[in-house]
Amino acid sequence: MSEILLLVILGLTAGFLSGSLGIGGGLIIIPALVFFLGMSQHAAQGTSLAFMLPPISILAVLQYGRHGYVNWKYAGIISLLFIVGAYFGSLVVVHIPSHVLKKIFGVFMIVVALKMILGK
Repeated sequence: MSEILLLVILGLTAGFLSGSLGIGGGLIIIPALVFFLGMSQHAAQGTSLAFMLPPISILAVLQYGRHGYVNWKYAGIISLLFIVGAYFGSLVVVHIPSHVLKKIFGVFMIVVALKMILGK
């Protein structure tokens, strides 16, 4: 799969999950950049912060950037598609009962945690 296609899927998926479950950057973007795009943990964290730069983390991004841990191309593509995914995620989630949404969120966090702990 091409790098750009992976970034498009990542941006839309993280945006959708952010809009529907309130998760995205740390739980989706960082593991995906490490596992699917082969980035180091530092670079994945720096890139994740960079796509959220305008609203949240300018000072942290500057620090990561000074050390070469930001992939600006990835951050830009993910940022644009994150907006689209978040919109569609929010359209879907308002129709899911709260008790079901809570379970979905919990299971998702467990799956990601197990992958991070047990994966290579």
